[in-house]
Amino acid sequence: MKKMLRIMSLLFVIAAVIFAAGCAEKGGEGAAEGAAEENAPVGETSNTGGNASTEEMPTYIVGTEAQFPPFEIVDSKGNVIGFDVDLMNAIAEDQGFKVQYLDQDFAGLIPALQTGNIDIIASGMTISDEREEQVDFSEPYITAGLALAVPVDNEEIKSIDDLKGKTVSVQTGSTGFIKAEELKKAGVIAEIKDFPHVNEAIEEVKIGGADAMINDLPVTEAFIAAQPGVIKIVGEPLNSESYGFAVRTGNTELLQKINTGLENVKSSGKYDELLTNLPKYMEE
Repeated sequence: MKKMLRIMSLLFVIAAVIFAAGCAEKGGEGAAEGAAEENAPVGETSNTGGNASTEEMPTYIVGTEAQFPPFEIVDSKGNVIGFDVDLMNAIAEDQGFKVQYLDQDFAGLIPALQTGNIDIIASGMTISDEREEQVDFSEPYITAGLALAVPVDNEEIKSIDDLKGKTVSVQTGSTGFIKAEELKKAGVIAEIKDFPHVNEAIEEVKIGGADAMINDLPVTEAFIAAQPGVIKIVGEPLNSESYGFAVRTGNTELLQKINTGLENVKSSGKYDELLTNLPKYMEE
């Protein structure tokens, strides 16, 4: 009898061990399944019945020289604002991408684009043959041109023909700078004073450090509207030119987005609405 009891006790222990081992194995499988779900890639799900999330909108860095009102300027809160900013924001919204603005000197914008530090230039940049060898431009978004401006009380200078022996102020790297260099080589002007920002070139004329300034027509007109009685435009526009947004050479995908967005913004009437805001940016 005692022998039978020992045998039954032994069988009970063996059964208990086998049962415990089975439970442990099932628990390990459940933990592994849980770990697999926790480590699933973000935006995906391990549940085949679920819906995959949409891809995040791309963000592009937009380079601009934010001292060129009314196209770009920094407001009292430190935000970059202006016509170019409003227009690029509207294009981005239309095409489903985000933008961040990076303020830097105008002369450094194309090098920054070429090295990949920025993705887009939106800075009142004139489309020119020389620049088209370095970047790809969008369709033109505004027609501009170069104007000659002098102090409001100057009666001597009426056109570029009167610049003999005179000093002209310009913005470094601008088409106004290029035009001034051409005039100097031709012996029309005596000296060029170039400055990183257009407001400094205007100030040089105001204080008498330069006899005249060559600068983009719409910017000069906007300044005169905001601060009448300081400078005036004389003669006819020195040329006809257009502004465009720029991307790295060969970036056809981004260029297509910008061109399509620009066309849509124009056709919707939003572009004309933005144009009416130009004077307000001279008040910042």
